Amino acid sequence: MNKTIRRASVFALLLVLALLVRATWLQFYDGKALADDNDNRRNAIATYSRPLGNIIVAGNAITGSTRTKGSDLAYKRTYTDGKLYAAVTGYASQAYAPTQLEGVYKDLLNGTDNRLKTVMDTVTGERSEPGDVVTTIDPAVQKAAYRALGDKKGGAVAIDPKTGRILAVASTPSYDPSALTDANTAGQAWKTLNADKDKPLTNRALRQPLPPGSTFKLVVAAAALEDGLYKNVDEPTDSPDPYRLPGTVTDLANENKSAPCENASIRVALRYSCNNVFGHMAVQLGQDKVRAMAEKFGFDDDAQDVPVRAYTSVYPSGMDQAQTALSGIGQFDVTATPLQMAMVSAAIANGGKLVSPHMVSQITDSGGDVLKDYDDSAGTKEIISSTTAEQLQSAMQTVVKDGTGTNALIDGVTVGGKTGTAQHGENNSKTPYAWFTSYGKSDSNGKEVAVAVMVEQSDAARSEVSGNGLAAPVARAMMQAALK
Repeated sequence: MNKTIRRASVFALLLVLALLVRATWLQFYDGKALADDNDNRRNAIATYSRPLGNIIVAGNAITGSTRTKGSDLAYKRTYTDGKLYAAVTGYASQAYAPTQLEGVYKDLLNGTDNRLKTVMDTVTGERSEPGDVVTTIDPAVQKAAYRALGDKKGGAVAIDPKTGRILAVASTPSYDPSALTDANTAGQAWKTLNADKDKPLTNRALRQPLPPGSTFKLVVAAAALEDGLYKNVDEPTDSPDPYRLPGTVTDLANENKSAPCENASIRVALRYSCNNVFGHMAVQLGQDKVRAMAEKFGFDDDAQDVPVRAYTSVYPSGMDQAQTALSGIGQFDVTATPLQMAMVSAAIANGGKLVSPHMVSQITDSGGDVLKDYDDSAGTKEIISSTTAEQLQSAMQTVVKDGTGTNALIDGVTVGGKTGTAQHGENNSKTPYAWFTSYGKSDSNGKEVAVAVMVEQSDAARSEVSGNGLAAPVARAMMQAALK
């Protein structure tokens, strides 16, 4: 073989090797990327080639699938009581990425989760039969929350303090996820929902943190008791009234001008929601100690998954003393979701221990075999001592019996709560947010529940907005449903 032929042969061999390397790269790397691309129509065709798995509430599927006509997407998602459960399910759409539980468990529900594969699926390469998501939602509590919120803008969460099971996640105004499932009609529905000034697609229970107002005083009280600043909820505090914000000429006013807030005990200060007490208390403790307690309850956690990722509730840093005082009454840059404030009440109700909140009990394969049990894996953290928890329970009961939370009273139930009216807008120029967080313990059957409600009632008069007036009745309805 002469030199020219030999060189040509080597060059040809190198070209073949290059083609083989490129083909391998495309098949095993670029191929996967292309297959996983959201714009790959084949993915949508495969996902909707057959019915999806279902989301289950109390043993019944609240989702389904139905045949389409004249489309290469053979099936589309359907919802039972879609508006009622939208804050739980989210939507699975032929046109848009899935949200909420539909998004978290999309692989399980469409059959691509590796945990679903049988030996035969592995051999044939076929997509597995889809699995189901079994929720912790109690339909009675969910309906009570949704109906009590009614036409108000708001969010509500209920948790079983003993187990961490989330019994209700309600957000109003809601929307029907079925409007977004069909690729042919989803576009117009999407435009309409996003143009709505009331933002029905926003999950106000999990994804809209707002100033929690006086409900945050429970966190400050917990910090003061745990730190030893005050021995118990009946010890007088060092609380001048009026209390001037440090470094300013502004007094921190109390809503009730005649309330006995000067040097009031924690019990009295919670009962009358004394701003001077908790503003000064936050300064006495210092922002670092308040933040440490807030973070134990779950604030500043940017990975709060239930399993839907909740928006981070925030206790700010880098404040001066005046700002620290305002943070002590749940203002300045403090924000919280109803989920977060329900967690505060749940920990207090459960003797100071917080069981990880979760709204999925199990995920199963198509035959009902459990792939993962979230009830068994729920972790527990000690947030405050049992002594502090008992003290706060007692003070919260006083709020409901004799204070600002009387609309939450329920016969045959021990109820503790805390109201909140959070300022909104510059110089409190806009309608405030109404809050209520509480726990209830049945005197007859031993059941327990912790609840938080936020009402964002923009069309109400300022004088009509209060945690007791707008939010406590919603919490009461939810607690009644949970404790039957």
